[in-house]
Amino acid sequence: MIMFDSISNLIDSGTGVNSGQLVVDLLAASREPKEAILQRREQTNSLKISALASASSSLDIFAAALTDLLDGRAFAGDLVSSQPSLASVNFIDGARPQGLPATVEISQIATARRLVSDVVVDSNAALGAGTMTITNDGGSFDVTLVNGTDSLADLANAIMGSGTGLSATIVTDNDGARLVLEGQEGADNTFTVTGDFGDFNYPPGGAGMALVSEAANAMITVDGVNLNYGSNVIDSAIPGVSIVLNAASPGTQIIINGDQPTSTVADVVTEFVDAYSKLRRALNEATAFDGGSNAAGPLAGDAGVREMVRSLGQIGAATLVDSGAYRALSDIGVKTNRDGTLSIDRDRLDAVLANDVEAVSNMLDPLVVDDNNLGIAGVLQAIRDRLQDENGALESSQKRLDQIRKILIQDREKLDQDSDRYAAQLQQSFANMDRQLVVLQATQSYLTQQIAVWNGNND
Repeated sequence: MIMFDSISNLIDSGTGVNSGQLVVDLLAASREPKEAILQRREQTNSLKISALASASSSLDIFAAALTDLLDGRAFAGDLVSSQPSLASVNFIDGARPQGLPATVEISQIATARRLVSDVVVDSNAALGAGTMTITNDGGSFDVTLVNGTDSLADLANAIMGSGTGLSATIVTDNDGARLVLEGQEGADNTFTVTGDFGDFNYPPGGAGMALVSEAANAMITVDGVNLNYGSNVIDSAIPGVSIVLNAASPGTQIIINGDQPTSTVADVVTEFVDAYSKLRRALNEATAFDGGSNAAGPLAGDAGVREMVRSLGQIGAATLVDSGAYRALSDIGVKTNRDGTLSIDRDRLDAVLANDVEAVSNMLDPLVVDDNNLGIAGVLQAIRDRLQDENGALESSQKRLDQIRKILIQDREKLDQDSDRYAAQLQQSFANMDRQLVVLQATQSYLTQQIAVWNGNND
């Protein structure tokens, strides 16, 4: 009797077994350890992918910023003219000033031919139909007026639209209106005017346009060399410097120079060392391993980042140029510390700058960049390009992490599939057990009845 009472307690109502909860519990017991392992692997790989992308991006940003800094003018400071009212100066984009300081003397500025007509009482009064021919270095251009559109204003508009390159304006005072024609600066840009309008011809055949100024070239002397130009904006007299001539002053010496180049070079070196050391410290942290806590940075052991650290670690001793007094950062006082960061021996840097600042600037940013004269920006770009090449170390690491990510996706899909199959098996097993318990329950009921009969008979 005790045996059958125990079975009844287990079965309770119906079969008495909460098979749905059992399936959930057993499935969780099976899946959760595998899920935890998979999640750790996914999180670790995601952190590595993010950290690697950050390291590669930081290298990109550093290389681009250095290239922008050394844009051909970083070591010139600000260009300065000692007589800005006579000549102002500007940088030429993409070029570095050379040969400074330079001495400039302006004997003559470039001028344009300017002609002015006789007075016409009313600029809208008819002049009569006719053709004006303007001849300059671009050829001959006919300007034709017809009756009805033949005023001085019409003539000026027609000249402006003729393609001659001349400007035509009307100047009016108390006496009336005058036509003023002006060409471009420079002796080669002279012009003549002929045709049906006798009062507007030049050279005049009688009464005609008067010469206000003649076309002439600018005449300057740069460091004792006489030069002449057809414009007052001169880009070829001093390499990397654009000179704007404002007025002539024969005998006046104008000094053109860069402002504080020595301090500028020191500032550039300092900026590079600071930026490099910041990047290196970030890499050290990402690759660090603490044996005591057994904790590691997200990129510890990554082959691509190891190569990145190794390559960057050589930059202090790398040959930037193949000639000159200084060829490497180590030559000018840049030292590599034990943790891979850089520092500056200020005494050494000050000494080399005092000795030959131009040699230092040429080492950092060569005048002519080629495979043997890359400068600091070129060396850094070469390191970046090699690491990020299709077969480079960083790209290989990225591909490896991407492959791991794909495998983890497959592992998760397999875990889901295995869990679904296990749940189906459990559900089927408990369904079979339920059926067996129902049979057992019926058997118990029958046996209980029979036992009762047996006991009654025994009485």
